[in-house]
Amino acid sequence: MTKKRVFSGIQPSGNMHLGNYLGAVKRWVERQAEKENFFCVVDLHTLTVPQDPEALRQETRSLTALLFAAGLDPDKSILFIQSHVSAHAECCWLLNCVTPLGWLERMTQYKDKAGKQESVSTGLLDYPVLMASDILLYDAHEVPVGEDQKQHVELARDIAQRFNHLFGETFVIPEPVISEAGARVMALNDPAVKMSKSEAHVRGHAVRMLDEPAEIERAFKRAVTDSGKEVRFSDDPAKAGVNNLLEIYRVITGKGKEEVEADFAHARGYGDLKKRVAEVVIEELRPIRERYNVLMQDPAALDRLLARGAEQARAVAEPKLREIQGRVGLVLPG
Repeated sequence: MTKKRVFSGIQPSGNMHLGNYLGAVKRWVERQAEKENFFCVVDLHTLTVPQDPEALRQETRSLTALLFAAGLDPDKSILFIQSHVSAHAECCWLLNCVTPLGWLERMTQYKDKAGKQESVSTGLLDYPVLMASDILLYDAHEVPVGEDQKQHVELARDIAQRFNHLFGETFVIPEPVISEAGARVMALNDPAVKMSKSEAHVRGHAVRMLDEPAEIERAFKRAVTDSGKEVRFSDDPAKAGVNNLLEIYRVITGKGKEEVEADFAHARGYGDLKKRVAEVVIEELRPIRERYNVLMQDPAALDRLLARGAEQARAVAEPKLREIQGRVGLVLPG
């Protein structure tokens, strides 16, 4: 039986934090042998807002090293940088020409971001079509995303169906996959909001993947809880901080809720909870940080891994691009 194909993208902007890891990357690593996986560092997407060129280069390399360090295995998964595969940008133009403008203007993220700026780039409006190109080039069956990106995958489905109707069966219709476990790691300083890359620099908001143990301990000691002391999962909104800490512990340890609660049955209040959660997070991130440092100290080794990933991605994307070009009537090179 042929494995289903999965496409996932992650932007190289901001600081990758515990929420990114538990909500996406840890699951990618644990399940990478189950399906045919394409993991893409989507650097072209970051250009929809102003970037410092040198910072973007550094963040892109840093993120790819971190993903390899977290356990993405080049023998099991294809990890590559989006701009290294030119078919993504070429396919975007072809899909632009079959995508109604109204579909893009209805995108919630575009409306939210455009409403906060005096002027927006064409790229910001067109972001979802590039994302559709990322997905459709690989005939991906599944696209793991957060709830905030689900609408974009639904647009990719609409574009694929429209193209198939106009030019014949060309694309697999992708399905958005939203995981429950670890999907919403909340901010330590405000458990009412998700841990955010844009706020990861704020002390106490998040645990960043490369934080030293002492900084991780400090972040959890400051974590907002409530005035109680019972360490249990609860539907009470006032217990959101405790629930968040327990959920972090649950996802890292792989235990069920009853097992987690049993682990803290004799806890002496929230201080014990915070200390134990900090310990499991430190131990989870320690080998990742060590492997990351080794990779960043050997740029040639990282370049070889990225070149391998790009070559594997091009082997799939370029024939698909030729098929799309032929469908729309372009003269293909001999």
